[in-house]
Amino acid sequence: MNGNNPYAGAPGVTDAGSPAAVDLSPDQEKQLRRAVAGIVSRTESYLPDSYAVGSELSVGAEGPQATVAVNPPAGHPVSAGFTPDPEDLDAGIAESDTDEVARGLAASAAVQVMDAVGDITPTAK
Repeated sequence: MNGNNPYAGAPGVTDAGSPAAVDLSPDQEKQLRRAVAGIVSRTESYLPDSYAVGSELSVGAEGPQATVAVNPPAGHPVSAGFTPDPEDLDAGIAESDTDEVARGLAASAAVQVMDAVGDITPTAK
């Protein structure tokens, strides 16, 4: 059962505990905050005012994590999270990537409302 333990491994070969923390430079953190704010803004632009959109930045075991969530007026909340590579932050997160996340969140939130309301016939398949 040693394989199920996160501290498994031969002593001195496998370090116990969490991996080394990934620190972001101030510029990388600013870039991440800017990208997440852009996703929130774009998502809000695709949806009516009755949808609540928010974000959270945190540092997990594998580095910085960003989550953007949408709480629709009916149905279940939807979210998208990602853990960007610090090198990607130096180069800048592509606007096409952030726009794709925003469109996906908006579409998923709209589907949640449609499922909650029911009796809506899709226009295409």
